[in-house]
Amino acid sequence: MPQEIERKFLVGGAYKQLAAKSSRIVQGYICSARGRTVRVRIRDGRGYLTIKGPSDDEGLSRYEWERELPVQEAEELMRLCEPGVVDKTRHLVPWGGHTFEVDEFHGDNEGLTVAEVELSSPDEPFERPPFLGPEVTGDRRYYNSQLRIHPYKDWNHRPGENGTPGPEG
Repeated sequence: MPQEIERKFLVGGAYKQLAAKSSRIVQGYICSARGRTVRVRIRDGRGYLTIKGPSDDEGLSRYEWERELPVQEAEELMRLCEPGVVDKTRHLVPWGGHTFEVDEFHGDNEGLTVAEVELSSPDEPFERPPFLGPEVTGDRRYYNSQLRIHPYKDWNHRPGENGTPGPEG
């Protein structure tokens, strides 16, 4: 069973000039029940269907299955999704032998920027790029499926907290 192992961090510094590639992503959820999600994503004119299982106790690892779909099918499936979508730009930043996926959110989640790094094991070491802020792995508020339900704009926070990007963004 394919396992996704990743750590998630708030972003607090410059990253865009380090990005090798950027793309816009819009995604919706057919099911976002705790312990299982079914996601539809459109990215760079391509569609994807993803099924994820429950996270482990630390929120570090979980089952993930993904298949590419024709974009027309993904657009049709988006109509079946629960209300709300997640809209973001993903910047792929290579650093120290890993690729960090830096997600800059738009719409109701504007102002939130997080970075994820996929690992081959939970204890795999990695070099921290200077733009990484506090770790939020396992904090459900930062799950995309939760940002759809409880968007960042509704959080109680001050500028510079909870993932607001620094001025260099």
